Parts: sequence; C-alpha cells; structure tokens
Amino acid sequence: MALCLKQVFNKDKTFRPRKKFEPGTQRFELYKKAQASLKSGLDLKAVVQLPPGESINDWIAVHVVDFFNRINLIYGTMSEYCTEKSCPIMSGGFKYEYRWQDDSKYKKPTKLSAPQYMCMLMDWIEMLINNEDIFPTRIGVPFPKQFQQVCTKILTRLFRVFVHVYIHHFDSIINMGAEAHVNTCYKHFYYFIREFSLVDHRELEPLVRMPQ
Repeated sequence: MALCLKQVFNKDKTFRPRKKFEPGTQRFELYKKAQASLKSGLDLKAVVQLPPGESINDWIAVHVVDFFNRINLIYGTMSEYCTEKSCPIMSGGFKYEYRWQDDSKYKKPTKLSAPQYMCMLMDWIEMLINNEDIFPTRIGVPFPKQFQQVCTKILTRLFRVFVHVYIHHFDSIINMGAEAHVNTCYKHFYYFIREFSLVDHRELEPLVRMPQ
C-alpha cells in the first residue's frame, strides 16, 4: 500500500537543512506569492511568469532556494535506494554520465558515485545561497553581475538530480506513492527554467518528454 505523502516527505529525511526566507523581507513576500499561486491550482506555465513590477533577480533567487529545498527533500527520501553499490556512477542511464568539478577539491571533472555527487552538489549549493555576495538579503544590496550565470549552473546541476532519480529510481517513487508529487515538482522546475532560458536545451535531453 502506498504511503501518504506526509510519511514519504518529512523533514527528518531532508538531505540538508531547509533554507528559509526572513519574514518581512521582499523575498519572503515573493515566496509567499509563488506558493499561493502553486496552491491555487493555476497552470504551472502561468505560475512561473514574473509578476508585474517585480525584479527578475529576486524572482530567480526565490525559486532557486525553493527548488533546492524541494529537490533536497526528494533526494533525501530516495537516498536509501541510491547507494555506492546501486549507483557507482552519477548518471542518467547508459548515455549520460555527470562528473563533478568545483574550485577547491575537484578542479577537473571527476567521476563520482551518485551519493558522492549528491553530497558535493548540496554542499556546494548551500554554500552559494548562504553567500551574501551572491545571494544578498539586505535591502538595497544589489545582485552581482554574474548572479544569473551562477543560478544557471545551480539549476543545471539540480536538473541532473531529476534525471538520476527518474531514470534509476522511478520504481521506488511509484512504490512510495510519491509519483504525482515528484512529477509536479519536476514540471514546476522545468517550466521555470524554460521561461527564463536558464538551462541549456542540451542538458534537458535525458528527460525531454517528461513535461508532456
């Protein structure tokens, strides 16, 4: 019997602590607006559109953090099925392999297991979204010039989590009764990155038919 979503997706299974928005800030208000639109049952293609008069960088920042939280939760739930033994390579089927590179430990693209890749990815994103020089939270502090470029890299790598989960662990998603929730999260993510052209279309090829 499928578990209810409250049992499947609980805070104890998050891969990393949730990043929260400070109440009273513009970004918190944008987050509430985005969540209200999602819960209203509006078409997801309409939900991702920039609200009139709002800053595109604020809108992107809110969604990057929210997607980090959601995908973090999905993978945290799946992590018991994604092990060094079951997933010795971070991949999306036989055709796609994802190697890790950063500016510190792995300066060249390096083959990692899926669990290792996920750990590196979540640590890296957490470091970026907590960096005030990249994701400023103080009123009047501008976003850096490379902000959208950084977000593109974050979202591209988060997309790879969907690729791995769908291709290698979809049976587990179905067995947990989480298929509808994961599908909705993926569609929301997909329509957002397409709306603002934030991920190269070549990266989307492994799941090109999924939104339909």
